[in-house]
Amino acid sequence: MTIGHAGAGAEDFFVRLAGAGVRAVVDVRLRPSSQLAGFAKATDLRYFLRRLCGIDYRHEPLLAPTRPLLADYRAGRCAWDAYARDFAELLRERRAAARLDPAAFADACLLCAEAGAERCHRRLAAEHLAAAWPGRWQVRHL
Repeated sequence: MTIGHAGAGAEDFFVRLAGAGVRAVVDVRLRPSSQLAGFAKATDLRYFLRRLCGIDYRHEPLLAPTRPLLADYRAGRCAWDAYARDFAELLRERRAAARLDPAAFADACLLCAEAGAERCHRRLAAEHLAAAWPGRWQVRHL
């Protein structure tokens, strides 16, 4: 599963996670402690998830883009197709799926800032894990 926090109110965000049976949020943002994240700033999010929903939180940098890759995409120097290709290659180079434990992702939800998953690296990361772990990871966007 995946979810984005941009544009979501806190109530809707936490209700969606709890309603989907999420047991862990895996933060795949490059900068999870950004002041711009509002209620989804890592330290606050960890508290809210545990206190409101009984959901665990962890940051997973293996599934985050690099600063240059993200900066080029956000600045328009890199089109989506090139970004998606380069990010997929980065995941392969990092051996992300091989270095992560599929059991740790049972009932987990990948978190990023983007509201929609269509043009977000969390979708690419989820698809990467699904391909590497057939039948053990479900790509569903909340």
